[in-house]
Amino acid sequence: MSVLETVGLTKRFGKAQALAGVDLSMETGEIYGFIGPNGAGKSTTIRVLLGIIRASRGVARIFGKDAWSDAVQIHERIAYVPGDVNLWNNLSGGEVIDLFLRLRKGHDRHYRNELIERFDLDPTKKCGTYSKGNRQKVALVAAFSADADLYILDEPTSGLDPLMELIFRQCVAEAKAAGASVFLSSHILSEVEHLCDRISIIRQGRIIDSGSLAEMRHLTRNKVTLEAAAPLDGLALLPGVHDLVMTNEAAANTAGRGATTGNTVSFSLDNTQTSALLAFLADRDVRHFVSTPPTLEELFMSHYEGR
Repeated sequence: MSVLETVGLTKRFGKAQALAGVDLSMETGEIYGFIGPNGAGKSTTIRVLLGIIRASRGVARIFGKDAWSDAVQIHERIAYVPGDVNLWNNLSGGEVIDLFLRLRKGHDRHYRNELIERFDLDPTKKCGTYSKGNRQKVALVAAFSADADLYILDEPTSGLDPLMELIFRQCVAEAKAAGASVFLSSHILSEVEHLCDRISIIRQGRIIDSGSLAEMRHLTRNKVTLEAAAPLDGLALLPGVHDLVMTNEAAANTAGRGATTGNTVSFSLDNTQTSALLAFLADRDVRHFVSTPPTLEELFMSHYEGR
């Protein structure tokens, strides 16, 4: 059974349509990435899942329960971290963490203390003195200390420095190892790329692609750089070879004429043509060969630029 599911999820605010038939399905123990720019519908989807707002149409379920009518039971098993954390200014960070944890049926006090140390948080300071990053740390410590089955994280590393982002990634991995599921909404593509088992891209309130990173990489081309002892004549004419660049002076003089007399080249290659390229290179004494798959950022931009 899916731990989280939406079917045809639609939300309108007056005449403005924020969500237009969002379909998601997340399995138990999975880290699911939900990406898109500001205004794409990420936070609206999460608010519907949390039971904060009601969908105009469609279905949203968590643990098989309706996200709106069964919100109280659902919240007993989830932990949520928003991207903009507001705290009580007159309470200390430690007091806020303890307040959140006392609202839950189960939590790990030892892990709470360990997380405070790992996130380098001073729990004795008043929240009114905290920077944005420290307020975010309070929410993350409270969330990961909780005994939750599902973590819903909406831009959770906003305001954190790179070292703290690394600690966050470790905490997500630990939550998964303990059997929990993580729904991660983020615009930091490297974060999603490192953590997530599957990804959905949302654009203007619609899911425009979903799948594992490996499954989605077929949509763009690999970047290839190679050096060969023998001439590479005819490489530019191979099917699937695009944007050929010859990186030595002799090769540059032949650019655009279909003949490559230089020995060092870079280009993009359709994934389906890898075998043809290897066959072409078989007798050309290749000394250096690097093929780099597209990053999540390149996949993301290919969708948003309409390629």
